[in-house]
Amino acid sequence: MIVSLVIMAAYLLDRLIGDPRWLPHPVIGMGHAISALEKAIRRKVRSDRGLKRAGILLPFIVAGGSFVLAWGLLRVLAWIHPWLSVVVEIVLIATTIASKGLKDAGMAVYRALQANDLTGARRELGMIVGRDTQQLDEPEIVRGTVETVAENIVDAIISPLFYALIGGAPLALAYRAVNTLDSMVGYKNEKYLHLGWASARLDDVANYIPARMTAVMLVIASWLYRLDAARSWRTIKRDARLHPSPNSGFPESAVAGALGIRLGGYNVYHGIRSFRAYMGEGIRPLESKDIRHTIRLMFAVSTMFVGLCLMGAAGCFALGWMQ
Repeated sequence: MIVSLVIMAAYLLDRLIGDPRWLPHPVIGMGHAISALEKAIRRKVRSDRGLKRAGILLPFIVAGGSFVLAWGLLRVLAWIHPWLSVVVEIVLIATTIASKGLKDAGMAVYRALQANDLTGARRELGMIVGRDTQQLDEPEIVRGTVETVAENIVDAIISPLFYALIGGAPLALAYRAVNTLDSMVGYKNEKYLHLGWASARLDDVANYIPARMTAVMLVIASWLYRLDAARSWRTIKRDARLHPSPNSGFPESAVAGALGIRLGGYNVYHGIRSFRAYMGEGIRPLESKDIRHTIRLMFAVSTMFVGLCLMGAAGCFALGWMQ
């Protein structure tokens, strides 16, 4: 029961204050550690085979180190006072999720589009995606925003909460370390193909269950909001596995089906054009309101997950009490 209450408190804390810039953030520390380790590895290792072996060590060091540090900190605080440990655990879990940050980023693009400020919308989108945004028109800006918000329902909310439920703040931070590794070294380009392969695979494994849970909850949320839940489910079954990521296609296809839009298509990365499989039927053109609809679905799913945690804990408590 306590774990579920901690998760609820962490989620509410993130919804209220997000990630204030004045507050030190664990992910920043993880990023510095990853950069330092990469430099040290590249100074010592030159061969592709050596980089592959070193790539296996990266998740163990960064994710394992994050787990051990968080676990040790909470143990020390619990020794000082149990409630001190609980409060710090709530704060630590809150740093692993980004519901408010994701909403703020999406709404910044939406507000720029509402003001007919395409330059501003491209700039805001460029802060949350890796693709080139300088030449995008409004539908493509909307597509990029919807895809990013939908994908990050898993990475930035459901997965860290899922691992917090299993192993508290230490496991949630270990997940965030894996996700940060993937975002920094998990690329399939010449520079990171060998060093980042293990981090990318581990991130795929870590998000496997949460991505599919998110897709199901998105269908339910679509039904609650009187969107097309049946089409959302059909689109998941038909299109989710077309995405190059084994996980990202599930939330993206669910949102595309629910809203009756088409995601995917051509993106440009550092001047190089690439195609991503289409998802959804494109019954109507993309509009700025689709950003708001996606954010609303994001909050519905995250609230649903927290509610399920509380219901499960209450059920277990009631069964124990009856026995």
